[in-house]
Amino acid sequence: MLELKKGRPLETNHLLQKEIDCYNLLDHLNIPYWHVHHEAHMTMEACQEVDKILDATICKNLFLCNRQQTDFYLLLIPGEKHFATKELSHQLGVSRLSFAKDVHMQQYLNLTPGSVTILGLQYDTENKVRLLIDEDVLRQEYFACHPNINTGSLKFLTSDLINKVIPALHHTPTIVQLNG
Repeated sequence: MLELKKGRPLETNHLLQKEIDCYNLLDHLNIPYWHVHHEAHMTMEACQEVDKILDATICKNLFLCNRQQTDFYLLLIPGEKHFATKELSHQLGVSRLSFAKDVHMQQYLNLTPGSVTILGLQYDTENKVRLLIDEDVLRQEYFACHPNINTGSLKFLTSDLINKVIPALHHTPTIVQLNG
C-alpha cells in the first residue's frame, strides 16, 4: 500500500546518498514537500498510480544532447505531453536533439535511466546541462518528480520550484512551448 507522507522519510539508512541529498536540498530551502516510496517505475504509464496518490502529475524529465554529444539539455514537460525532437530543436536553433547516453547522465547529473529529475542538477556545478521547461509545467499548482531515484516520488508547490529550487540549482531555465 502506497502512502503519501509529509517531509523526508523517517528512516534514511536504507536510502542512497543522492536521495538524501535531494531531501537535504528541499529542507535547506524550507520547502514543504510530500513523498511516497514505491517500486521502480521506468515509464510514465507506470507512474499513473503514483500520480493519483500524489494528487499531482509526475513531470516527464528528458535528458537530451546534440548530435556531437557536446551540448546537454534537461527538458521538463507534462507527463502526458508528446515530445518531438524536431519541434524542440527548431525552437532552440540547434541541430536535431537525441537522448543522451547513460554515461553522460551519470557524469553530469549523478542519475540513472528512469530516475532523471531536475533535482539532479545539484550535481552539475559547472552548468554543463541547459535546463528547458515546457510552459505547461509552470501552470500546475504542484510539481512532482523523483527524488534522484525512481523508487520514490515527491511533490511540492510549483512556486517553490520557480522561486527557490531553480535559483538554488544555479541553472537559468529556458521556457519552451511544445505542442505535443
